[in-house]
Amino acid sequence: MTEKSPVDGLTWLNPPPHHTAAGNTHHVRTGKETDFWRETFYDFWRDNGHFLHQTVEGDFSAEVTVKGNYEVLYDQAGLMVRLSETHWIKAGIEYTDGLMYFSVVVTNDASDWSLATIPADPNGVRIRLTRHAETIRVQYLDAAEGHWKPVRLAYFPPSKTVDVGMMCCSPQREGFEVTFADFSVGPPISRDLHD
Repeated sequence: MTEKSPVDGLTWLNPPPHHTAAGNTHHVRTGKETDFWRETFYDFWRDNGHFLHQTVEGDFSAEVTVKGNYEVLYDQAGLMVRLSETHWIKAGIEYTDGLMYFSVVVTNDASDWSLATIPADPNGVRIRLTRHAETIRVQYLDAAEGHWKPVRLAYFPPSKTVDVGMMCCSPQREGFEVTFADFSVGPPISRDLHD
């Protein structure tokens, strides 16, 4: 299910039951038992998470600051790049074992999942996805250090265009509240991996 957002150029895949936009901020309250996942370990397919996106050609860097009321297992919010139901990457903050982790799921037919601990920031976390040809580079901004930290380099199938935007899910409940701020998509950052 898709729906145009009141913000020019953005489209919802699986619009949430409640969402508002004001200036450069989007507030979302998730629907019941929403997720993006394919098969691995859990032996199910879900493609009903909320995804507010735009179509982008070629290489790019996308950024957003995400802040959520993480309370229930697997509450999650961040960025997503999507070619199809079987090829996508989501990256952001996910609530697991009572803690907020930086989570990345890469799906090329089947999903995989990686987690990294990061410093908690009450002001939210700035996330960046960059496409360099067949690679998606995942980073977050360590606000205390003022430095972008690497999380993952992942293969992603080459294509002329992809959809990129803000994603949130609540696999175990409904009503997870998320605020996205300062979403942007622009030219890709340098391919240099090390400062």
